[in-house]
Amino acid sequence: MEIPFTKLHGNGNDFVLIDEHEKMIIPDDMKGQFAAIYCDRRFGIGADGVIYLSKSEKGSLRMRILQPDESEADMCGNGIRCLAKYAFDTGYAKESSTVETPAGEMGVTMGYKEDEFFATITMPAPKFDRKDIPASGEGEYKERIGEFDVYAVNTGVPHAVIIVDAVDVIDVEAVAPAIRHHTTFEKGANVNFVERTGLDSIRIRTFERGVEEETLSCGTGATASAAVVHKLGYTGEIVNVETRGGPLTIYLKDGAKMEGPATTVFSGKISF
Repeated sequence: MEIPFTKLHGNGNDFVLIDEHEKMIIPDDMKGQFAAIYCDRRFGIGADGVIYLSKSEKGSLRMRILQPDESEADMCGNGIRCLAKYAFDTGYAKESSTVETPAGEMGVTMGYKEDEFFATITMPAPKFDRKDIPASGEGEYKERIGEFDVYAVNTGVPHAVIIVDAVDVIDVEAVAPAIRHHTTFEKGANVNFVERTGLDSIRIRTFERGVEEETLSCGTGATASAAVVHKLGYTGEIVNVETRGGPLTIYLKDGAKMEGPATTVFSGKISF
């Protein structure tokens, strides 16, 4: 048996995509285990998650993302851009489409600017109330955890946001797990460290729940970070976000949109 796959990345946040547009390839009860095996960077293909693309009864396409720890993410901004590129290149989608995710339907506009593919995703509207993150307590989230003031917001998945003087001096893998697993977060949280670099620009580093390490980019994390700094009055409605893997632009007027690139790395077949 051979399973075709395509490897893609959005600013270094990389995924293995399995095309189930015409039929199921990996049984649902094996999707998590498949992700755990093939996300491994030494014994598998190597990725931050596995995208399963299928038809949607609600919109144009459906996306599921299973992570290296076998959990399923409700939403992934970089993942949707990768799915959009694959769908655009294969003819499953045109310049405007929708993608069904566990976090809801996301509008996507996409296409090539010269030789580079870009997609703009209508993201879930940022939710700041604790019950929507979800987090214990009432009202909006701000907690002192260790040495950090932590804000939180849900942009499809829960995110903790910490504003620091310089992200490069933070030992992300050492300090993020305590925040990611903090008892106030009922389902855990991704952790973003944010440095203000200009009037409407920030740099971020993100520790991702489910991957359980720092990734080069996180679309929902970029959106969450931009939403927090905007809410605090530090930026306007358009925020330029520099991730370790490259730039994203977040638009915060009437909700949230994210714009960024996606790249196909290679395709292959897994033989059993």
